[in-house]
Amino acid sequence: MSLRVILRILGLLLMLFSLTMLPPTLISLWFRDGVWSAFISGIAISVVTGLLLYLPNRHSQKELRIRDGFIIAAMFWTVLALFGSLPLMLFGEGSLGITDAVFESFSGLTTTGATVITGIDFLPESILYYRQQLQWLGGMGIVVLAVAILPTLGVGGMALYRTEIPGPLKDSKLTPRITETAKALWYIYATLTLACMIAYMLAGMSWFDALSHSFSTVAIGGFSTYDASIGYFDSATIEMVCVGFMLISAFSFSLHFIAWREKSLMHYFHDPEARFLMLFLLALAVITVLSLWLTDTYDTLRGLRHGVFQVVSVATTAGFSVADFSMWPGALPFLLFVAAFVGGCSGSTAGGMKVIRIILIIKQGMREIMRLIHPNAVIAVKVGKVSVPDSIAQAVWGFFSVYVMLFLLMLVGVMATGVDQVTAWSTVGSALNNLGPALGEASTNYGDMPSLAKWILVIAMLLGRLEIFTVLVLFTPAFWRR
Repeated sequence: MSLRVILRILGLLLMLFSLTMLPPTLISLWFRDGVWSAFISGIAISVVTGLLLYLPNRHSQKELRIRDGFIIAAMFWTVLALFGSLPLMLFGEGSLGITDAVFESFSGLTTTGATVITGIDFLPESILYYRQQLQWLGGMGIVVLAVAILPTLGVGGMALYRTEIPGPLKDSKLTPRITETAKALWYIYATLTLACMIAYMLAGMSWFDALSHSFSTVAIGGFSTYDASIGYFDSATIEMVCVGFMLISAFSFSLHFIAWREKSLMHYFHDPEARFLMLFLLALAVITVLSLWLTDTYDTLRGLRHGVFQVVSVATTAGFSVADFSMWPGALPFLLFVAAFVGGCSGSTAGGMKVIRIILIIKQGMREIMRLIHPNAVIAVKVGKVSVPDSIAQAVWGFFSVYVMLFLLMLVGVMATGVDQVTAWSTVGSALNNLGPALGEASTNYGDMPSLAKWILVIAMLLGRLEIFTVLVLFTPAFWRR
């Protein structure tokens, strides 16, 4: 492990990240909203800090190892979000304090979508755009983008890639070379974003709203340019476009790559994880729509629209809204919120525990039941036709156990700040699953929560985005031993 190499790479990545503040600067000049100086200041501070990290270590050249990848992934996501909060603190009237700015930045980059801001409709256009762009960059991951670029600067990328792609099956690559894999992911991601933007414009959005919402839709982030989110437009067509692209983005990007390469959609139906997600969402939508109809919450058409939209939005951890589902009758708010713990497919931009882990937990539970009946039988856990190694099965249970323990620990921590149980439970779950919406006092926004609670939720967002172990491994003594 070489500290100088890590600092050199962090410096490079921070300078690279500073370039992402140029588009909102241009947006500010285009709309003449008067806050371009906030982004210039953010660029200057980021570049200077990056140079201070890079220049003293510019001659340090070593191949990255797995340990280095964990450190860089965790440190850079933390550093990136901290520096990403600068424009939110500097844009003038209405700017955020340190805690709120860091919370909003982490929420954007981790694609959580929780916000502390009220009066989003009245923010400067460049700030609105910047929030959406943060989610777009976080959706696929700044680190994956860096993997495609940094090899030209003499930095190997496999160690980073393995710590960034979400899910338990991380070693599969779309192409033989890791650089080409990262580029393929970004080509698909950019193409989906462009297609989503065009679809939104055809459905009636302005180019600015279409661009902004395409960023957060494909990233499954949930930020909007309006307080009312997608509900602002009150358009069934826009809602259908949003549902379609949320579903696409919740599938594994490896399936999108295969579909593009082989010009076939059958892989989506043959993949066990994709099939499970589709059936899960269908069952949840049927229960939700029927409940809304039977309780006369909405008429037939609006019940179908709102029910299907909120199911897909919450279950895929996007977090857009067309209605306040926390006020829906019976157990529906709780049911939808629990669905977010499943999340999307491994290798997608969605949050949650990932569908593949849920499948493995269910199959392992079934195996243990069969072992009670046939104690001497050798029963393999299979996903589709593939037998899952016991090491992966054990890792899934380990992940689930640590997930539950961390959830309970942070729940107690948030409640200790004076937050009620429902609000604490839902905000911790929302942050850890990178969902965004919550119940209780945070159903509209997180602005009134205590500062300490917000910092706990920031940690939860980071743990959720990097899937817990990537961060926790840094706190084990064995990691630091030579």
